[in-house]
Amino acid sequence: MSKAILIENLSKSYRLGAIGARTLAGDINRWWAKVRGLPDPLLTIGEKDFGNREGETVWALKNINFEIEQGDAVGVIGGNGAGKSTLLKILSRVTTPTTGVIKAKGRVASLLEVGTGFHPELTGRENVFMNGAILGMSRAEVERKFDEIVYFSGVEKYIDTPVKRYSSGMHVRLAFAVAAHLDPDILIVDEVLAVGDIAFQRKSFEKMEEVGKSGRTVLVVSHNMAFISRLCNRAVLLEAGKLKMDGDVLDVVGAYLSTSMAHAGERVWPDLESAPGNDTVRLTSVKVCANDDIAKESFDIRYPIRVEFEYRVLKEGKPIHPAFFLMDSNENVVFMSIAMYDPEWVERPREIGLYKSSCIIPGNLLSEGTFRIRAIINTMHKDRKPDHHVDIKDAIAFQVYDEVEGDSARGNHIGAYYGAVRPILKWDTEKLDSK
Repeated sequence: MSKAILIENLSKSYRLGAIGARTLAGDINRWWAKVRGLPDPLLTIGEKDFGNREGETVWALKNINFEIEQGDAVGVIGGNGAGKSTLLKILSRVTTPTTGVIKAKGRVASLLEVGTGFHPELTGRENVFMNGAILGMSRAEVERKFDEIVYFSGVEKYIDTPVKRYSSGMHVRLAFAVAAHLDPDILIVDEVLAVGDIAFQRKSFEKMEEVGKSGRTVLVVSHNMAFISRLCNRAVLLEAGKLKMDGDVLDVVGAYLSTSMAHAGERVWPDLESAPGNDTVRLTSVKVCANDDIAKESFDIRYPIRVEFEYRVLKEGKPIHPAFFLMDSNENVVFMSIAMYDPEWVERPREIGLYKSSCIIPGNLLSEGTFRIRAIINTMHKDRKPDHHVDIKDAIAFQVYDEVEGDSARGNHIGAYYGAVRPILKWDTEKLDSK
């Protein structure tokens, strides 16, 4: 398989505060004042000189090396400021690298910002032709695909309206429609798809899947790990401008979750004195695991997940009730579960000792995405007022992913599948009439 992109020793630096005076004479006057220790002569009266003209060098990317094969769908992930967008801008030739070599084979289409390449005074129709030309499409090619582009974007009613009157969602829909219908060899998409509505995000996802399955190369930046896991077969992880990991998408996403979320898969408090709780009970560990009892941060959607608490009871008394809230990535409560529903445990007197309580989240219940567990231990009284012993908001986190092939609830459905839960429900179909 041939290489679509080759990156060797790629670095990009910026100088903070080093803004030119726009004229040679102005730059010379500013430099001479700096040499003599005088204030910036180009500042207006009363404007503060923050003394940042020295231009501190910041490396957005540093010595990046990797190759992308033709037909790969690659997710670029990392925290804010990791260098993801800078890498895509260099690949799209929006900016140049400070050092290093980058080679791309074939036609590149990119969507990095809302309305990139659009002129606000021109209509949507005029911008489709202009943007298509910027991306390398001939006028005949744009004319041939025009109706399809406009239909995909969903702005047919406003296609002859100046784009300055478009909403940000309309901007990105039309811009993505042009880029996606270029039939590029390499499609580069930044996080801008988050601007569109749910229906547009679904259409865009399906379009990128279609591009990937056609043997072309896709690079996408996103903070949505379920989106990356579903679309891509490979991922690169950037951290502070450096390439930290490159490999199978699930392995890289798992590593990112482990580093970006303080406690992915398991959290242990070995020192009882500092463990969360009080003089009644202390929580010593929380974890999610599969049947092998090994803590994990990523789970196949089809298989069950065990949530496990270990805690030490320090004082005898009324029964202890471990519980948890399962939260999605938007901080919505998916469900809660409490050990009060264990009939053998609910009325058992509390005795001193180390305990383990666990429950099973069934397979094919949760949807794709990142989930967090809020760990709680209470004592319930007959008046229903609990004594709160432990409440850890972000105790642990884990990811659920869906394999493309398999017996999940997805079936033959492609594209995004929405909702925090995704159970397999039994359906019956019967024929009612032959007319």
